[in-house]
Amino acid sequence: MTSSAASSGRTPGRRSRSQQVAAELESQILSERLPPGTRLALRTELITRFSASAPVINEALRILRERDLVTVKPGPKGGVFVANPPPQVRLGGIDLWFQGLSVEPEQLFEARRYLDQVFATVALQRATPEDVRAMEWSLDEMRSAEHDPRSWLGATMRLHLNIARASRIEVLVGLYQTIVTTLTATMTKADFVAGLDERRRHNFELHAGIVTAIRERDTLTLEKLMALHENDMVRVA
Repeated sequence: MTSSAASSGRTPGRRSRSQQVAAELESQILSERLPPGTRLALRTELITRFSASAPVINEALRILRERDLVTVKPGPKGGVFVANPPPQVRLGGIDLWFQGLSVEPEQLFEARRYLDQVFATVALQRATPEDVRAMEWSLDEMRSAEHDPRSWLGATMRLHLNIARASRIEVLVGLYQTIVTTLTATMTKADFVAGLDERRRHNFELHAGIVTAIRERDTLTLEKLMALHENDMVRVA
């Protein structure tokens, strides 16, 4: 244990109390889609709400200010206010939030979507049995992650990356990997959308159908499925 971890009484890897408070407030802002300017609470109200000390609340607010999620205003009409919630997109029944991107996330997803179309078309001609097995393993990962939205999304991205690699278009594969890495590194939260279980099942069946079409060299079916895949993402906020 490092000296800093020992002095704080925390085991390495465990979130501090201030990080827990910051995470709860962030979850409230994101799940309720609170618009900028919404007053969350007074600092004293947060102390009471979380049964936490003033230093813990101050540190939690510092974390949220650094993420540009809240502003703190002094005075009688002051308090903690929502600043700029991160951009949100909906992808296959999952709500995603990002922080720190220099471009809008849907622009990256749009670029990824166009590349997916190119890769799938070429992979249908070039995929080896080993490539198809890698795609099927990613499908198994998706199936196993049906209750974990972040793992589900990660498995989906790996599936598309395996399709990209099967195309053997190395320059574009490198670009695709950069897009996936950027999205993964800047994603702050992922939640399954309530009431959209059927859409997620359809999303899984869509991806399974794409892999089957590639394996069977079924060009017509692949074209139909990729057209459906293009309409899978919408901007929420």
